[in-house]
Amino acid sequence: MARHVEYRRIYADAEPADGVRVLVDRVWPRGLRKDSGAFDVWMKDAAPSTELRRWYGHDPERYREFRRRYLAELRDPDHQEALRSLADLADSGPLTLLTASRDVDHSQAAVLADRLSGAGGKHP
Repeated sequence: MARHVEYRRIYADAEPADGVRVLVDRVWPRGLRKDSGAFDVWMKDAAPSTELRRWYGHDPERYREFRRRYLAELRDPDHQEALRSLADLADSGPLTLLTASRDVDHSQAAVLADRLSGAGGKHP
């Protein structure tokens, strides 16, 4: 059974089809109140390391290498529990991964969505 995993900006309005909404950024999104209710879970441990995030800088020309490095990071024990939790959520119904990134198609949310839906490699 295929998992239904979407991704979008945290600032977009929630939709009924979103299912569980999970923030996958390491840092808190600018301008978002902590009590906004814009998501169900904040999973910082699923986000790229600070070092990788800073190296990438959301430069689309670095995306391919970012994706490769991030997928390698996701194999680390530090990320495995978060990845399993996301997979369990995706197995239970629709899952929407949220990020503050302006270019969501070149974000960790896109990489995670591909990974969880099976396009990015083996399921955890």
